[in-house]
Amino acid sequence: MHYTAKKTTKLIIEGGNDYVITVKGNHPRLLAQLKTLAEHPLPCDRFVDIEKTHGRITCRIVKVFTDLKGINLDWVGLQSLVQVERIGIRSGKQYLQTNYYISSLLTSAAKFACGIRYSLGN
Repeated sequence: MHYTAKKTTKLIIEGGNDYVITVKGNHPRLLAQLKTLAEHPLPCDRFVDIEKTHGRITCRIVKVFTDLKGINLDWVGLQSLVQVERIGIRSGKQYLQTNYYISSLLTSAAKFACGIRYSLGN
């Protein structure tokens, strides 16, 4: 049986659970909507974590947005957009990586940061 991501979110919510889903290039329209949304309004919450391990320094900036105007609401239960920016130095070179997530949760940026980092291995 083939499920699309939107149908999967429906099943998750109907099962009484929540989701945090990484949005990648396989959903280009949603990814573009999230990037646009994250550029303009101020986040409802923000968390910054700086870590120095394994010869590198990483700063994680987690922003949570709950004003989802312009986002396709076919994603059942969608409550939050989470943007995670990782800025750091690896082997003497600077890097910047930005990831986007959609979630059925309404929680703090600190809780999203912890859950994304340790549950998703980022």
